[in-house]
Amino acid sequence: MHAWPELPYEVWRETRDTLHMYTQVIGKLRLAFSPFEPQWGNVPLYVTACGLTTSPIPVGAGTIDAELDLLGHVLILRNSNGETERRPLGAPVADFYRDTMGALRRMGVDVAISVVPSEVADPIPFPEDHVHSTYEPAQASRFFQVLSAVDIVCKEHRARFRGRTTPVHFFWGTFDLALTRFSGRPLAPPEHAGVIRRFGGDAECVSVGWWPGDDRVRYPAFSAYASPKPDGLEHTAIGPAGAAWNDAAGEFLMPYDVARTSTDPPRAALEFFATTYAAAAGLLGWDRGLTEVKAPHPRSLTTASAREGGA
Repeated sequence: MHAWPELPYEVWRETRDTLHMYTQVIGKLRLAFSPFEPQWGNVPLYVTACGLTTSPIPVGAGTIDAELDLLGHVLILRNSNGETERRPLGAPVADFYRDTMGALRRMGVDVAISVVPSEVADPIPFPEDHVHSTYEPAQASRFFQVLSAVDIVCKEHRARFRGRTTPVHFFWGTFDLALTRFSGRPLAPPEHAGVIRRFGGDAECVSVGWWPGDDRVRYPAFSAYASPKPDGLEHTAIGPAGAAWNDAAGEFLMPYDVARTSTDPPRAALEFFATTYAAAAGLLGWDRGLTEVKAPHPRSLTTASAREGGA
């Protein structure tokens, strides 16, 4: 499969919506057990070599993790006692939720999670959700192929900043991959902000990311925004051609196909990340030195490793 394959929203929308609910079920395990971190850093999932994982979650004196293998199409639950449970992906969300909770109980984990999906319109409680039942393995694997390619680019962008950043992580509520850079200045959320924004929007930041489309934006796209939004941000020049400010979304968007069909997709994505960051950080008055990162030549690392190994 091509490293940057097509991912038309309408073609895989039903599988996308089912997979979204699967990620919410395992994501809520992190929310239930992990101590709160600023900007909800305790809740996202992470891209692996085959899918999405919770990473180790503390449970008592041990840990568990949950991974959606989108190449083998199975949910894998593990604990630090060496026990493993597997559940093939597919079937209605209600069945997936029931089987996941049952597997956890067999592993000695008794957990109650909120069964109402987060950050979606018209949420259906997991035990009652027989609507989302489509799971086409080939479509899920194609999504993972794109997610993996974008994750690599986001990590390269992250490496070009010496200030505080999040890891590159996948938010199961909004179903998007994101990376956020921070200036270190606090920010007061709007007075009547909900709990997610109140605890997630309390620091000045510039964020970039990618999502596979939803009912509002029916195509996969890269995104970038600043919080707070500086005056005039929407009028700044960014690249590459095809990227632009979207008034409805209140952020910069670049359709995934702009990068995918370019001669160098990773370079196009990095240009979007770099130019939108420069526009926002410039207007917010961030220190330009934050992106002045020098790296040793790979050959010097090899030489140093050999020298130190022989010492």
